[in-house]
Amino acid sequence: DCSRAAEQLKQNPRHKAYLEGVSLRQLQKLYSLLKGHLRGESLAESLEKFGQEETIDPEEDMNKLDDKELAKRKSIMDELFEKNRKKKDDPDFIYDIEVEFPQDEHLESCGWDVESGEEI
Repeated sequence: DCSRAAEQLKQNPRHKAYLEGVSLRQLQKLYSLLKGHLRGESLAESLEKFGQEETIDPEEDMNKLDDKELAKRKSIMDELFEKNRKKKDDPDFIYDIEVEFPQDEHLESCGWDVESGEEI
């Protein structure tokens, strides 16, 4: 398991000082690439496979995942959120963004907002 090996390497007192600035995700990627190399995969194949494992399918039903897979998906989403988040110190940060949405387009109705004859 690449994630467990990465955690063990990062927690090892012998390597801790050197790996302090390296994220756990980077170590997991390194182990995944090494694992692919040992299987005889090319670097491009290993990178593609890792990319597929690290992307989130919006159509996937996460209610059916076990706790380990769900935690992995959540950490991927958290990392993506932090990467895309605008902070006050960013040069292109805008405090109050106003967006005007077009009013002339046809609005779609959803099933949950349609009134039904049944009373709850």
